[in-house]
Amino acid sequence: MVHLKPLKLDPSVDIDFLARQTPGFSGADIANVCNEAALIAARHDRPAVGKQDFLDAVDRIIGGLEKKTKIMTEAEKKSIAIHEAGHATISWFTEFANPLVKVSIVPRGRALGAAWYLPEERVLQTKEAMLDEMCSLLGGRAAEELFIGHISTGAMNDLERTTKQAYGMIAYAGMGEKLPNVCYYNNSEYQFQRPYSETTAKIMDDEVLKLINEQYERAKQILTEHAEGHAQLAQLLVEREVIFADDVEKIFGKRPWTSRAEELMEAQMRADAERMAEERAKELEAKAKEKENNSTSTSNE
Repeated sequence: MVHLKPLKLDPSVDIDFLARQTPGFSGADIANVCNEAALIAARHDRPAVGKQDFLDAVDRIIGGLEKKTKIMTEAEKKSIAIHEAGHATISWFTEFANPLVKVSIVPRGRALGAAWYLPEERVLQTKEAMLDEMCSLLGGRAAEELFIGHISTGAMNDLERTTKQAYGMIAYAGMGEKLPNVCYYNNSEYQFQRPYSETTAKIMDDEVLKLINEQYERAKQILTEHAEGHAQLAQLLVEREVIFADDVEKIFGKRPWTSRAEELMEAQMRADAERMAEERAKELEAKAKEKENNSTSTSNE
């Protein structure tokens, strides 16, 4: 609210909705969003800063400048929509995946599209949570294979992140079936040899490949079960280019699980409600006593 005070806001601005689009933002980040939204509104000669100005500002700060010169065919646009809808669908139906915030197929920076999530600040990462994240990352490639019939280079960043996470689980976190409870982390700055043998390296490679393939098959299974909803989501993306969690909820229904962030928010809201009720009770009690004292004083007179 502090950063919004200097701005003349359009009635279309929903502050709660905007807050949900900026998870993890610092005060400086929010100030940048407000400044950028004001500039966008000024460029379009608008009398007030509107909802779309803020959304464009968030997109620009997170994803970079919109690539208006990047021309795509309808087939390419549909392919990107299917890919991004794959990520969104998997994250909706995996318990520990980060809650979805929005999905976009507007080219920004080096990305042709993106799915944005509310990062869960977990104190501990369980194996199940890491597997859900991997499955969600592989959802785009799986959707391409299932619903387009071919795969593309659009999943390169997803595959890189998935592979790094899988190696971390096996080599460092001791989560492998053949190498359980072993950590091969080496923090020696001048160590040029791996702290394990070639045989162990081969086992690691096999474990990583098995882990990734299992999550890829799981992603395809989830997408097959929810193929109709995925198709609706992809079509909505083609038509609107940007969709939000509320749009996904209209297609798939409410997410079966409550996220950690939602649990913390609900707990905070309950605590605030209890505090306000307690303060109100004390206020009423004080007024009652004051009234009683006034009545006693009047009787004495």
